Amino acid sequence: MLDVGCFSAHLVVVEGSLLRPVLSHKTRLRLDLALDDEGRLCRSGVEQVVAAVRQAGEVADRAGVRQVVPWATSSLRDAPNAAEVFGEVARRTGTRLTVLSGAEEARLSYLAARRWFGAQAGPLLVLDIGGGTVEVAAGAEGEPSVVASLPYGARTVTRHPVDPAVVRADVRAALGDVRGHFAVGCSKVFQQLARLSGARPQRDGPCVRRSLHVDDLRRWIPRLASMPARKRARLPGISRHRAGQCLAGARVAEALMTAAGHDEVAICPWSTREGLLLRLAGTGEDEMCRVA
Repeated sequence: MLDVGCFSAHLVVVEGSLLRPVLSHKTRLRLDLALDDEGRLCRSGVEQVVAAVRQAGEVADRAGVRQVVPWATSSLRDAPNAAEVFGEVARRTGTRLTVLSGAEEARLSYLAARRWFGAQAGPLLVLDIGGGTVEVAAGAEGEPSVVASLPYGARTVTRHPVDPAVVRADVRAALGDVRGHFAVGCSKVFQQLARLSGARPQRDGPCVRRSLHVDDLRRWIPRLASMPARKRARLPGISRHRAGQCLAGARVAEALMTAAGHDEVAICPWSTREGLLLRLAGTGEDEMCRVA
């Protein structure tokens, strides 16, 4: 699978276990710096995507991979010139990127979290903060009963600030009462905020229990607001390329948790990409990692 997002084009090849991919190749991107005021991808961004897709194809060929599923996230999906960008990428690389709707991304994040935590988690609430959008899903079975995609991603809110009260109202309207659900935070935004708040680092492995508390977010939000991006980038868990939007990510995370009525979310290292891999591979419950 080739996942083309705002900050990277990530090629992942699996055979059997998702926990142990046979190949992982990442090309860094900065599409957030290549979007104009209307969200159109500029020429520099198109060239980045073309180069990254071409390089991923070469890596896959050398590894003997016969089929690659290529897809793009909201930074490309929601660009007004997405059709032109996808056409040029296909013409120059031979790879036609596909997109998933926000609702489908929410379903896949739910599937990934359900497989990770297992049926014993009970009714599940999944919150996934991306760059362009936020996906939420909830349910008591293998498939969610409620899914929604909202325009409150960390990059979007950084560029176009929104009142957290609006976010909370929209989330409540989408989800209803989910206070009895087991709450899960997917995505890099939740992972980095948890690390900032004291969770163990990623180098300790995916099967370490990690969580994020809303009180920690409320303490960190004013501190992040007082710092320039270059200083935020020196904080635990905050990568340099995400430092500019981590404040918006924290504000959105706090609004989501408050709206859902949860003081704590468990961090899931799997999200949309793993959900899609699970669906394509038909992988069963034995892929779940039992969190210590």
